[in-house]
Amino acid sequence: MPEPRTLAAFTTLRLGGPAGRLIEVTSEEETLAALRAGGDQLILAGGSNIVVADEGFPGTVVLLRQRGTRAQVEDGEVTLTVAAGHPWDEVVAEAVANGWSGIESLSGIPGSAGATPIQNVGAYGQEVAETITEVRVYDRERDEVVTIPAGGCGFAYRTSIFKHSPRHVVLSVTFRLAVSDRSTPIAYAELARTLGVEPGATAPLEEVRAAVLKLRAGKGMVLDPADPDTWSVGSFFTNPIVPAADFERVRELAAEFGTPPAWPSGDDVKLSAAWLIERAGFRKGHGDPASGVALSGKHTLALTNRGSGTTAALLDLAREIRAGVEERFGVTLHPEPVLVNCAI
Repeated sequence: MPEPRTLAAFTTLRLGGPAGRLIEVTSEEETLAALRAGGDQLILAGGSNIVVADEGFPGTVVLLRQRGTRAQVEDGEVTLTVAAGHPWDEVVAEAVANGWSGIESLSGIPGSAGATPIQNVGAYGQEVAETITEVRVYDRERDEVVTIPAGGCGFAYRTSIFKHSPRHVVLSVTFRLAVSDRSTPIAYAELARTLGVEPGATAPLEEVRAAVLKLRAGKGMVLDPADPDTWSVGSFFTNPIVPAADFERVRELAAEFGTPPAWPSGDDVKLSAAWLIERAGFRKGHGDPASGVALSGKHTLALTNRGSGTTAALLDLAREIRAGVEERFGVTLHPEPVLVNCAI
């Protein structure tokens, strides 16, 4: 296990150096007091989407540990408000158990509820932007607690106004779910196949959750303390979105492998980062054993710490993969996690 005084102890990668100071907060009052103390701060909850430098973070790390959910059911809809530090998969499990539809395909994602709007968490055809109605935040510039409606959150593919700005600190998130024991229409082909239904059909919530957990576990995307394949930030790179003309060029370059998987994204085209990585020559498990890091043995989008890795080695591997894909296909991959005191 990582040293308890290092940030590696608070991240799913098990990487990261020391913090100048650590504060654990378990209520909104404690959170606001810590934030108003000022100084250089890093807000950390589940630690599942963050890469911290080996040198650590010299300022104050505020560990969000406040929990709690509050549900109001009316006219076939559920308004569910969740404290920022509440573990996300517990939220999904509660919704499924109560027959609340809308987030079942987001099962098994590590981290906290407060992190979900930051990168507009999505998987298997669902995104939290589809169900979030508002995000309650502390606005550092105004020194006020404010509520931002979903329309003001700037949600886009794996991003929001919260991702690259320290101005807002999420305190709670409110979702609107449907009272139903059936899922939303299954939009993801792999999940539909697993469930034995046609895309666009629905399925019982419990079956969808079980299928998603099985699929994620098979890709090393469900955190397991005993399995280094899961010591990651999940998908390290986002699926690249390119202009239609660039997609034609990629398709020509990839002709020997067949047609690249692609999906419309407005006027552009979204490509599969995992497909590009594999066709650029990076297989599952790729890495130098001496470095202590490697691609997961289950999924090429996950860069993993094998137990003796460093953040520097992980970022070197990320650079190698990014350069290889760019050289082979002319597509630049971008990291999905937040990089703290480091860069690729």
